[in-house]
Amino acid sequence: MALETKVYQKENNLRIGRLVRESLTDMYASRFLARQLAVRDISAQYRQSYLGIVWAFITPLTTAVVWIFLNKSGTIQLTDTGIPYPVFAFSGTLLWSILTESINSPRTSTNAAQGILTKINFPKEALIISGIYKLLFNSAIKVVLLIGFIFLFGVGYHHTLWLFPLALFGAILLGTTIGLFLTPIGMLYNDVGKIIGFGLQFVMYITPVVYAMPKEGLMKVLMELNPFTPVILTARDLAVGFTPQYLTYYFIVLAACVPLLFLGLVFYRISIPIIVERLSA
Repeated sequence: MALETKVYQKENNLRIGRLVRESLTDMYASRFLARQLAVRDISAQYRQSYLGIVWAFITPLTTAVVWIFLNKSGTIQLTDTGIPYPVFAFSGTLLWSILTESINSPRTSTNAAQGILTKINFPKEALIISGIYKLLFNSAIKVVLLIGFIFLFGVGYHHTLWLFPLALFGAILLGTTIGLFLTPIGMLYNDVGKIIGFGLQFVMYITPVVYAMPKEGLMKVLMELNPFTPVILTARDLAVGFTPQYLTYYFIVLAACVPLLFLGLVFYRISIPIIVERLSA
């Protein structure tokens, strides 16, 4: 079989359209490799764990339980959410966990593959797709548990529940876009991962994750400016049968993510080989 010959020139690397096309082509060509990497990582993640797959949803569940306890005990007073608070809190923390996992997915997948990155030449975009496969697997488990909460606490079935996976797509798209820009920096400096974790904890409190958006005040302004807000609210509204109030804002965020996603793919494609070369030096 004839081997493909590639010529790398400086002027070609500056053509954004060509880089995007090559990145998308490599993503499609490496889909089998991405699936194999995802299966390997998922198996390794749960093979030596006693609780196994429970870890996929234990973090959002425990976070929700803490807020439910604080609300029930009267320690904190929260405004009416329109639905049983356990459903509100768990749906919010679950969606937030999917969003944060989407942000961290490109970085964690690329960092985990450092050993083969420095030894084997393969399309680096396979690591992005592999991370998305793992994210979809973990998210599917969480969604099943959320549906159980919806029926257990009397919210019941609504036809908008079928649109809930589409709203999750928005969370994954937004998180992956942000993650692509953070990955190269995170590979160079380990502190970036800690900063991301700390920053997301702060951002969670200006996002309607565990409490409803105030009707007025500074917190309402901050939440409305936060691009995570329409993603969380739209997904939750569709899950519980509400009419999404921030649907226009949600589509604006998605529309802004599309060109940024392509730009992030270009940034990832250009920077990762340089970083790999530096790591292997």
